[in-house]
Amino acid sequence: MSAFLAALRISRRDAWRAKGRSALIMVMVGLPVLVITGLLTFAETADLTPQERLTSEIGAADVRLRTTPARGRLHQDLQGRCCQSGNGPPSTRPWTAAELAELLGPGARLLPMNDGTVDFRSPVMRDRVDAHELDLRDPLTAGTYHLVEGRFPASDQEIAVTPGVLEKGARLGAPLAITREERPLRVVGVIEHPHRTNSREIIGLPGTLLSDKRDGSGSGWLADTAEPVTWAVVQRLNAVGLLAQSRSVIENPPSPAETGEVHEPPLNVDMTVLIGLAAIMILLEVVLLAGPAFAVGLRRRRRELALIAAQGGSPGHLRMIVLADGVVLGGGAAVIGLVLGIGLASLSAALEAGRLIGGVGPLEIPWGLVVTVALTGAGSGLIAALVPAVQAARQDVVAVLGGRVSAVRDRAGLPVLGLILLVAGIVAAVFAVRIAYVWVLAAALLAQLGLVALAPRLVRVAARAAARLPLPFRLAARDASRHRGRTACAVAAVMTAVTAVAAAGMASNSRFAERRDAFHGTLAAGTTTIEAGRLDDAGWAGLRAAVERKLPGVPLIEGAQAMNAENVTVYLDPQTVHGNGSGSSLDFFGGLPIGDERLLALVQGWRDPVAAAALASGKAVVFHPRLVRDGRLSMRLTTQGGAPTAVREITVPAVVARAADPRYAVGVVPAAAIQAAGLKTRPHELYIDPASYRPTPQQAMGLEWELGAGIADFRVYVREGFRDDNAVMMWLLLAAALVLVLGSTFAATGLAAADMRPDLTTMAAVGAPPGTRRLVVAGQAGFIAGLGVLIGTPAGLLTGTAALVPVMGFRRLTVEAPWLFLAEVVIGLPLLAALLAGAFTRTRTTLTRRTG
Repeated sequence: MSAFLAALRISRRDAWRAKGRSALIMVMVGLPVLVITGLLTFAETADLTPQERLTSEIGAADVRLRTTPARGRLHQDLQGRCCQSGNGPPSTRPWTAAELAELLGPGARLLPMNDGTVDFRSPVMRDRVDAHELDLRDPLTAGTYHLVEGRFPASDQEIAVTPGVLEKGARLGAPLAITREERPLRVVGVIEHPHRTNSREIIGLPGTLLSDKRDGSGSGWLADTAEPVTWAVVQRLNAVGLLAQSRSVIENPPSPAETGEVHEPPLNVDMTVLIGLAAIMILLEVVLLAGPAFAVGLRRRRRELALIAAQGGSPGHLRMIVLADGVVLGGGAAVIGLVLGIGLASLSAALEAGRLIGGVGPLEIPWGLVVTVALTGAGSGLIAALVPAVQAARQDVVAVLGGRVSAVRDRAGLPVLGLILLVAGIVAAVFAVRIAYVWVLAAALLAQLGLVALAPRLVRVAARAAARLPLPFRLAARDASRHRGRTACAVAAVMTAVTAVAAAGMASNSRFAERRDAFHGTLAAGTTTIEAGRLDDAGWAGLRAAVERKLPGVPLIEGAQAMNAENVTVYLDPQTVHGNGSGSSLDFFGGLPIGDERLLALVQGWRDPVAAAALASGKAVVFHPRLVRDGRLSMRLTTQGGAPTAVREITVPAVVARAADPRYAVGVVPAAAIQAAGLKTRPHELYIDPASYRPTPQQAMGLEWELGAGIADFRVYVREGFRDDNAVMMWLLLAAALVLVLGSTFAATGLAAADMRPDLTTMAAVGAPPGTRRLVVAGQAGFIAGLGVLIGTPAGLLTGTAALVPVMGFRRLTVEAPWLFLAEVVIGLPLLAALLAGAFTRTRTTLTRRTG
């Protein structure tokens, strides 16, 4: 024990002496601990339990009631969320307070609490926000909103807003135009939701904001009852189509036997495996990054260790001293990372930095997880010091004290074990592609460990291949091969990092390509669409006249909507026909449009007389041959939200034509074909060609506002095209690769420069210019980064491709390599590492005295 304490004191003294190296190791070990600990603590704090959300949702009430469109039996969860389990009779009239009080029992008091959305116009902009009708002065609402400034609304001419609405131009004390009638309401208070601090909401008294308050459209109540609302009462309310969020049920949940549900979710094996794989990868990368830094410390301390050995220290004592470095630096970094991670997460919650995610709850620290992370970080430091500790015990004491390089045996890795792990990983991946992608990643990690074990042998082979390079690079490759223990560690770190980012890049780009190829818009991007599904014929005529007055000279193309026997609007979802006659839905945006030859010309992108004649004869015109079988188009009928209808599918005669841009043209169906299939149509849609009028989304909202005076139940929007959301991911992956590759390379290059100092001095003595010495160091950096990148990139591409198979299947598998990203990684990163290493190398030499 005394020997270990002495080793700890020696390590502490050396760590304080070499502050730069110690800081580097502590950052490598402590930064992952800090980030993961902070994220875990913040996530636990931000994850609100039903009990923590209860007051903000129902205030001081005993229960919150919500209506549904039908009066049938419901099956809700404990929090009042549900899906309707039976159709039941539709609600023909709103619930009355007397009916609800009778259901809740004597002494019940009800307070309306309605939810919806409204449009508003401020002096600077128009926008649509959430709206609530609630009397915040009532004691039942205590805790739902906090008053920040002003007062709560007291009349139907007053409202309160959240700070997010103030950012949109609203002002305390000033009127704000609400709804399409531009009814001005005065802002008398600024309020804030306890857990939605970045929300945009408007609060008014009941009857102030929301005109459409039918059952199922956001209507509800807070209720104060004489007795607690038990689970039995909740079920009685569910039986008549009411949802109930009960304080008694949430605070004292009934047993699974009472509810018939299992509240504990089953263990997600795939997620558990994925978290474990991520932890192993982080641990491996930290060990590989910190290993060279510990080796730098060993090179600088070898004379000190040789003196200890000369005074009677055993090889075990030398190993203990170097391992103590891992304990001191790794353990210290883990503790600092733990404290800072928890502290920063706690400070974020205290300072309400959770506004970025909408607010947080009470501070909660998952001690089991954060302590495990800290112990793993400390263990990574100890593991990283293991190889240098073994090397310290084997160094030649006489050679070191004489100023010569210690003739320590440098093993060529574990090639047999590496080959076994590599082959086992490849075989496992072949079987894993038929199971799940997480098992593909597990097999890839096994193969990656094999490549790490093979890294020293790969360094030797690469150094032999560099024999024909110019002298500076040949010297760099020879030195890298001579010190394979140090070089292989850095190459393995680069290889592991590049494998991970290449796999992620391959998977992300391929999924992006699959979405891009599967995308089929029914109308060209930028097409302005005006929909009015609920307007009657007179309202539709008035809306069209208002559009013509607002946009004089702009051609308006009329489209129709299909309706079933219950006069419910249905959407036409075309079915792809395969060789076996089975159908599947295309991935496209919006139902097939219904209209005449003008709409056909808009969708097709040019005027086609043959296609127009076919449409006039009652045939659908489609632009994808896969949609037509035996001259007919099959379409699945769905309502809003994707719900099926009583008639699930219809077929109409169809012809195939050519579109100017097939990505934004699926087909056009004539109204006659829809009517012949047993459906009804009505002309309640307008389309505007983007060539004649193309507003921004904000301008479209303004147009809807200006058209809406006296007209309700319509919307104006601009059709969006396919959005390229992959570029941001590629830049993030490139940044991660840049940090990891350059960090690994520079750590190893610093060690190489220290080892090569006698050689660099000899080169200066024989007349080598400073540029040559810079090229040698640059060659070291380029060799490490280049070899790691060249091995890691193919491994990552294969891993990313294999991981796609379980997700997409062999039939839909789309593989598209991100060539520009790969060129930046494979060519750009090694060149950048070499240039930076050469540029910042110290060329001043100090003559050394050699003995022997």
